[in-house]
Amino acid sequence: MTTVKTTHLQECLARYRDTLPGLAALTLPADTDSLASRIECYEQCYPVLEKALWSGAPDFEPLLECYQALFREQGALIRQHAGIEGEHSKPYHFILSIPVADRPPHLRACLESIYQLCKRFAYGGMESGIYTHIKVIVAEDSREEKNIRQHIELVDSYRHKGLQVVHFGLDEQYELLQSLPEAVRQPLDNLLSSQPRDRFYLKGQAANRNLSVLKCLQLTEDRHRTLYYFVDSDESFRVNRNTGAGEEAVYALNYFHYIDKAFRSTDTELLTGKMVGDPPVSPSVMAANFLDDVTAFFASLARARGDQACRFHGLPTNSTSGAIYHDLAGLFGFEHQATTFPYPCPLQGEHDHAACLRGLSQRLAAFFFGEHLFRKTAFCYDNGFNELTPARTIYPGNYIVNHTGLKYLIPFGHLRLRMSGPTAGRLIAAEIHNRFASINLPHLHQRTTDDGLGDAFRPGVERADGQEQEHIDLSNEFERQFFGDLMLFTTEALVTRADVNQPFKKDDVVQVMEQKEKELLALYQQKHQLIQEKSRQLEDLVFNAGHWWLDDPGLCGALREVRAFIDNIRHNFGEHARAWQQIQSAGHRAGRKQQIIEALLNYRTERDAWDRLINESAAQARI
Repeated sequence: MTTVKTTHLQECLARYRDTLPGLAALTLPADTDSLASRIECYEQCYPVLEKALWSGAPDFEPLLECYQALFREQGALIRQHAGIEGEHSKPYHFILSIPVADRPPHLRACLESIYQLCKRFAYGGMESGIYTHIKVIVAEDSREEKNIRQHIELVDSYRHKGLQVVHFGLDEQYELLQSLPEAVRQPLDNLLSSQPRDRFYLKGQAANRNLSVLKCLQLTEDRHRTLYYFVDSDESFRVNRNTGAGEEAVYALNYFHYIDKAFRSTDTELLTGKMVGDPPVSPSVMAANFLDDVTAFFASLARARGDQACRFHGLPTNSTSGAIYHDLAGLFGFEHQATTFPYPCPLQGEHDHAACLRGLSQRLAAFFFGEHLFRKTAFCYDNGFNELTPARTIYPGNYIVNHTGLKYLIPFGHLRLRMSGPTAGRLIAAEIHNRFASINLPHLHQRTTDDGLGDAFRPGVERADGQEQEHIDLSNEFERQFFGDLMLFTTEALVTRADVNQPFKKDDVVQVMEQKEKELLALYQQKHQLIQEKSRQLEDLVFNAGHWWLDDPGLCGALREVRAFIDNIRHNFGEHARAWQQIQSAGHRAGRKQQIIEALLNYRTERDAWDRLINESAAQARI
């Protein structure tokens, strides 16, 4: 067997030993050293390089190229070692599941990021032009045939690039579900969907994700050496970094390597990562602080002239963590910070404030699809990628399980409520404790794409063209947010007083829910009043204070966009907003509460049925 050379490691130490003190103590391994000791030398290098990468060093690009090359070289050593030591030392295989509904541009970006990750880090290696250790399932949930065709074309194109990608279509999903014996399938209707064949689309992310598990099981060759990675189509395997020229998305995290390491070295069964970039929450819970930021932007603009050079560049970073984008962050234990964030103007080249205003106005509608122009989350290296912390929230677009962990699915999909990940996380954390962990390997979350809003799809957000502007309706999503919050905080309280391995008692569920309902109604009422007041303040500032932009004929279109934004805010958050009336309706709440109560009471029975399905699949695999 040919010995793998450590050329890149030698070059790295020669180039950076003097500038990165952490490398000074490392001794270059000899070709006669054991493979294990040579492999370990790379592991000692990585934290040093990572700290340098994320310290703001000016030579980020060459350092990143060196870092990626080390992983490719180490991977070759790992494969050589596995050929000698046997199966237990081989890298895990990954099966990725990507549920997608009417989102070709998002799916393209997601698949491209997986391809780039394989190309740059080469986890598991390549044989005959195929990346051997990565399989990808695109789990279809689209209604529009044109989007399904585009998804299939994308799958084919990335298969030709060496990715093992399969399209899990609607007919195949339905037939696979129906292949389960009725006695097995019927108790799982709420988890896997009971929609008829002719409407087996838009089943929701939870049901489609759970259905994809059946396909994952089909593709599993060795359940002991396979990890299952669940990804959302609007996420990519990149992170964002702030540069002098703005924000840049980079392939700087070797997700598969560090996830492999976490499962290899701990008893973790479910691992979740967070997200950076666009907030992972609904616009229905960001309106108050978004209005604050837009108002602060116009207040700053009013103190300048339209023909002055744009000054919304080079400002203190507005990237943040701690759920600062959430109007009700205190519900999740985060301290409220009454502050506004500056607008990071993305325009390049010389331009004035009038151009900046036109740019912002064109992007305001993206808020209703979940993009926050002022508050994004940036990647932070913190303590690196080896540290695991106890988790209590599943990020549905970024979690990984081993075969045992397939039991811990996301329930209650039939209710179509938001907050399904946090709700599932509370139940799972109460059941398996530290075997449910979080790792600092976030995905880059992008609500919109470079294609603009024309192809944007978001469940619960409806669009309709009026005579002069586009009306955007959040009613469905807003209603699902309130009752998703009610289910989450009811569940959070329940697991502190009840055994999640036993069915919940109805009296406990009802008592807790009544209390949480009162608390949430009061908070939502307060937020409702704030949004109305803030929208009036913004309208007065923009249209009634006589500022310079009103006299600029070139800004008529921009002001129409701002007017449309304010009108859509009032439509969705005003006194007569449909969602608000539903939340206020005792009758509507009674119906929703009954659904949630029944779901919680049935949770254990449904989980037991799902557990049996997973266990039976494992038993069949052993035969």
